[in-house]
Amino acid sequence: MTDSILSKAATMEIPINSNGDSRTAEDDSLEQGAQIGGSLDEIVGTLPVNMDLQQVMVSGPNLNETSIVSGGYGGAAEGIIPTSSIKAPNMHHSNSNPTMMSEEAAKGVAVEKFDSVKKWSINTYKCTKQMFSERFGRGTKTVDMELEAQIDVLRETKMKYEHILRLARELTNHFYNMVQTQQALGDTFADLSQKSPELQDEFGYNAETQRLLCKNGETLLGAINFFVSSINTLVNKTMEDTLMTIKMYENARLEFDAYRADLEELSVGLRDAAAMVRIEMAQQQYQIHKDKYERLHSDVSIKLKFLEENKVKVMHKQLLLFHNAVSAYFAGNQQQLEQALRQFNVKLKPPGSDKPSWLEEQ
Repeated sequence: MTDSILSKAATMEIPINSNGDSRTAEDDSLEQGAQIGGSLDEIVGTLPVNMDLQQVMVSGPNLNETSIVSGGYGGAAEGIIPTSSIKAPNMHHSNSNPTMMSEEAAKGVAVEKFDSVKKWSINTYKCTKQMFSERFGRGTKTVDMELEAQIDVLRETKMKYEHILRLARELTNHFYNMVQTQQALGDTFADLSQKSPELQDEFGYNAETQRLLCKNGETLLGAINFFVSSINTLVNKTMEDTLMTIKMYENARLEFDAYRADLEELSVGLRDAAAMVRIEMAQQQYQIHKDKYERLHSDVSIKLKFLEENKVKVMHKQLLLFHNAVSAYFAGNQQQLEQALRQFNVKLKPPGSDKPSWLEEQ
């Protein structure tokens, strides 16, 4: 293989210049380099001896304006590319990258959740400590005797009204069953009056009486249902809403006493720089919970006042309706019974309205 390469090298054509000498492009470039090197030596020799190297570098060509020549020395001018136009690729991503933005948003949410959990833990610890202190008689408790008495009366009243509501619902169920029995009995009497000629009049009288009682019973059921609905709204909505505000007030009172005790404990300790910072922060938290406690205290007082007025108004109407309807029914006065319902704007459902339609039964 080596012999073939040498034979090919021996037969290669060697270019000859006009003088008959064999010269290559590499020899020409080396000669030009030597000439340039000699000219540079002459220029350096003409420089002052005391010239500083820094001055030479400053006075030298700008590296940003150097050119890359294609084709080596003496190449065409079209191949010159200014290095100032060459820019390195941008290796940094913009902040507007959706992935980075989503990661930052997730970090922000995580920090907020951590802060909220931290605040909740501190608040729970302080409130639990205050609660146990009150239970064991070591801590002080903020008490408004007049407001506490009104709250106790409301809770007792709600229990009694719940008992009335439970009994009224039982009465409604029992009376509904009685009316249904009267209706069935009246239908049976009417059927027997047609099939028993010898007792037709007697069965007919009883059938008519049971139908009349059934009609009046449905009217009374309408009055009782209206009574039950009104009591249910009063107990489970109006009173319950006030009790929810009272619960918020009691929690705010516990927090207020907890931060008040914390401030008092810090105030009797050392007064160095770190302690003063903690006292200032405790003072801010104390003021925040004090404002919250006072606001809810005012809300509870207002709601208790309006609840009492509403309770009197509602119960006055409902108790009067209940009395007039029951008295008229058992007195057999149908006109007075219907008048009692019209007086309080009680609308009765038409017969059969409670039954589902044939479409709903499918």
